[in-house]
Parts: sequence; structure tokens; C-alpha cells
Amino acid sequence: MSGVRFRVVLALLVVSAFTNLRGQTLIEHSAETRFQLDLHVPDAALAAFVPDGWSLNIASQGAAKGANLRMIFVDRLTINGPDGKPAGRSGSNRLVYLAVPAKEPAGTNVQLMIGGITEDPADAPGPFGVYLPATTHTMRRATSSDTGPITESQDWVFDAAGGEHLEMHITFERGVGNKGSPAEVRFYSAKTPGRFQISRQEQVLDILRNTTTTPPDRVRTFSLKASGGRYAALFDGSEQVLSWDHIPWITRSVLTP
Repeated sequence: MSGVRFRVVLALLVVSAFTNLRGQTLIEHSAETRFQLDLHVPDAALAAFVPDGWSLNIASQGAAKGANLRMIFVDRLTINGPDGKPAGRSGSNRLVYLAVPAKEPAGTNVQLMIGGITEDPADAPGPFGVYLPATTHTMRRATSSDTGPITESQDWVFDAAGGEHLEMHITFERGVGNKGSPAEVRFYSAKTPGRFQISRQEQVLDILRNTTTTPPDRVRTFSLKASGGRYAALFDGSEQVLSWDHIPWITRSVLTP
């Protein structure tokens, strides 16, 4: 066995042993780029998605102040299984999901997954039982550089059979962002509250516009259209965008207990 191959095998064995010791199973690794919108939507409409015994975890200060829903557009650049090989249909995927910052009954701060639309039909209903398969989907990202700031445009459109429609168009000046410390986040299913995944992740976050912290506004153009089906009550025209967050990269290891 070559030295390089031996080191790869050894590294995989170490990861496997580490996760087994903690009583967790490694599902996949992924490298992604994202765009996150923090929103406030009608509380009464949102309550219909929150399981009994759970409560919202709405920040009273900081960049997420007042946000009760996150809409996150995700380009999953690579998805790899525990053996390092591409996972799923193609080892890649595009989706948008809706997550609520919440407290589970024991009081732990978590992300509650309440919906989403995914490009890959094999990804629906997905690990949380809430994803819809896209009937149509579009994702375009373009970067340009001249004598001024680097600009990026993103166009995302997802439709589902029930009339659900999530669409965002944005052009912004790119920044360098801040790299956060490694974090462990629990994502729970709103449909089956006892089901959750653990995401061990690192990311760079670039806040382009925020209504609370008011950083330099680098959003040049923006539009959001969200409506239809099971999401109609959430997006009745009164929703407010509170933060526009570019996540140029995030790496994750996803585990189950």
C-alpha cells in the first residue's frame, strides 16, 4: 500500500472511530456556498409549523434581532460519503430551505427545519421529511471584476407542484467576510420533532446589509418573491427582510445520533 493511500485509509479509520466513540454516525461531508436571508414573518402563520412544547428563539439584539425565519439558498458544491466518494445521484445539489431559530422542549437552541424545495428528487422529502421536489429550478451565479469593487449576481428560482414558489435575485459588492469558530448545530425536523441531525461546520460570513447593525450597505439590487401552497400564509406580503448574508463557503460534517 502506498504511503498516500495508507494515510487516507488511516484518516478515515480515525474519523470513524471518533464518531463511533461519541455514539454518532457520520452521514456525509459537504462543501457549500450559500445566501441567507433573515426574515420576520407573521407569528401566527409560523406557529402552525412549530411542534407543541417548542418555542421560538428570537434574538433581541445583534445581527439576527427580530428574525423568526431563515431562508437559505444552497449550492452544495460537493457531497461526499464517509468513504470520501461522491454521495447521492451526482455528489452535488441545489436547494432552498426554511429554518426557524427555536428551543426544543429541554431548552436547547436549535434550528427547526419547516420546509424547502430541492433540485434533486431523491432529496425529497429529505432527512427532515419537509423538502418538496422542484418542478422547475434555476440557479445562476456570476462574478465580475474591473476597476471598481468585485460584484456578484445571484439568481435563484424554485417551484414545487403545490404552487410553492421561492425566488431571489441579488447583485452585491463582494467583501472578505469573517471566519467563525467551528460550531456544532442541531437541525430538527418540524414534521418529526424527535428526528435531528448534527452539523459540525465552519464558515465565512459576509453581512451585506442589516437593519439592526447597519454595516455599509453593499446590496445594489434585490428582489424576493415567496408564495403559494403550504408557504402562502408565511409570505402574505407583510414579511420583512432583516439581514442579507453572503456565505462564500461553508464546510460541514453531518452526523446522526
